[in-house]
Amino acid sequence: MTGKWVDGVAARRPVAWAAAVVLVLEALGILFLNWVLSIVVDKQQMSMAGVDPGVMSTGAWALGAVFALCLVCCAALLTRIALRDRPPGTLGRIALISCAVAHAVLGAFAVGLVGWAAFAVLMAVLALLVLTLTSYGTTYDLPNDEDTGRGGGPGTPATTPARPTS
Repeated sequence: MTGKWVDGVAARRPVAWAAAVVLVLEALGILFLNWVLSIVVDKQQMSMAGVDPGVMSTGAWALGAVFALCLVCCAALLTRIALRDRPPGTLGRIALISCAVAHAVLGAFAVGLVGWAAFAVLMAVLALLVLTLTSYGTTYDLPNDEDTGRGGGPGTPATTPARPTS
């Protein structure tokens, strides 16, 4: 069956769109948070282990920008997935899995440092990423019994494995 229902999943495009929008909003929030952090560090002349406050301020801003850029790249990948309705390639899948792992780790830290509301938001983003990854599973054209006269496809052994002897 083709059309909206592919592999039994009908809502995968909207989920990919929602994940992309949420990641862009999160990237903007990260940029804003690190901008405020860099201003506070600079105005208070904060220093750790004798590091210049200007360097710490620039470092906070740069790290926030790099993380936001990573989130925007993942959002662009999710947008591409939603537009084409095709699963990501290997590098795209690795990027989305890395983004999901980062959200899981940040969620674990957020419980203790910020609270349960931040944890819930991060877990919602994690759920969107995981749902997108699982709904766009690998797509192989596996032959079935009627097409070839035998079962299986790539990864299926041609013969039954032999039983080990003692």
